[in-house]
Amino acid sequence: MKARKRMVKPVPLESILSRALQRANIDINPDLFKLWTRWPDLVGPTIAENAKPAVIKKGMLIVHVTSTPWIQQLQYLKEDIIEKLNRELGEERIEDVRFKIGPIDSAD
Repeated sequence: MKARKRMVKPVPLESILSRALQRANIDINPDLFKLWTRWPDLVGPTIAENAKPAVIKKGMLIVHVTSTPWIQQLQYLKEDIIEKLNRELGEERIEDVRFKIGPIDSAD
């Protein structure tokens, strides 16, 4: 049995999971996971019931929304949402948000 290396200092769970997912060739974006889990706190419960982050690609966050009226409403809030998301991520990762009608998992 091979002995494990002893850690010098505690390591954030996010970095451990990220390395494990990379080694397993599982493509999960840790930023999306963070936004997914914090989404209701960042945008509020009413928006969270009608819109969910779906994917981040090259600074663009795609958000699935329940209806066209919600897309229109969220367009007015887009800059505020981008600011809150980037503050949560600790850097300017989200440059734009695109809202489109898509599946919303209501089991959260």
